[in-house]
Amino acid sequence: MPLPPTTRTRLGARHAVITAESHVRTTLPGWTSSRVIVTVSPQMGAGFVQYVAEMEAGARAGAPPPGVERFVFVVDGGVTAEARGIGRVDLGYEGYLYAPPGALLALVATEATQLLIVDRHAISVPVGANPPAAIARSLADVPKLPFLGDPDARLQTLIPDDLGYDFGMNVFTFEPGACLPLVESHYMEHGLLFLQGGGIYRLEDDWYPVQEGDQLWMGPFCPQWFAAVGKEPARYLYYKNGNRHPLRDVTTVPGAE
Repeated sequence: MPLPPTTRTRLGARHAVITAESHVRTTLPGWTSSRVIVTVSPQMGAGFVQYVAEMEAGARAGAPPPGVERFVFVVDGGVTAEARGIGRVDLGYEGYLYAPPGALLALVATEATQLLIVDRHAISVPVGANPPAAIARSLADVPKLPFLGDPDARLQTLIPDDLGYDFGMNVFTFEPGACLPLVESHYMEHGLLFLQGGGIYRLEDDWYPVQEGDQLWMGPFCPQWFAAVGKEPARYLYYKNGNRHPLRDVTTVPGAE
C-alpha cells in the first residue's frame, strides 16, 4: 500500500507557505505556450495575485486586466518587453519590469523562461504626487544597502519608495546566521519568493523551514520574523503594499462588492 503523499505547504489564518510539490499548473487568458502556477490570490484573502509563469521560447504573455499594474521578475531565461515610457527592452536573468495600468504592450520569451509575476489593482495617485512610470532594470545594478545598519542583512529596493507607487518590490540578502531585528506586525501584506538559500520563518505562532523556490504570503498584521540558516546567503524577493491610506488600501475580491 503506498504511503500517503506529503507536503510542506501550509495555509494559516493570515499566512501561507506554498512549496513546489503542491504546485498545480493552469492557463490564463492571452498567454500562449505557457503554464501558470498561481500561489497567492484574493481567494486566500490576499489583496494581490502572485504567480509563476513557465514560458516556452516565443511564448507571449497575456495583458494585465484593466486597471491592473504588473511586476515581472526573470527567475530563469529571458524576455523581450515593450512598455509605454521605456520602449522595447531585453530582460535576462534577474531582470525586472514594473508597468502601471495600460503601459505593458508586449512580453515575449526569448528562450524557455520562468517568471515571477505580481498583479495588483492600482490605487489612484494622491493629489500632488507624480504618476508611476514604467521601470526596467537588472537586479545586479541595484545597490545592496545595510538594513537598519546591519551589514549582514542587505536590502535592494526595486521600485522607488515615493507616493507615485502604491507597492514596493525588494530583495533581502541575509548572510548565514543573520536575521530580522524584530518580529514585525503591520498593515502591509507580503508575497515572497526564495531565490537562494533558506532558513526559518516565523508566521503568526508557527515556525517553518524555508528554502529556494518556496513562496510565502503574509496577511495584514501577521507576526513575522526570519533567520538565515545554512552555509550560503539566503535571498528572497518580496512584495509589499504601501504609500496609501489603509482605508483605500484594502483587500477586495473583484466582483464581490
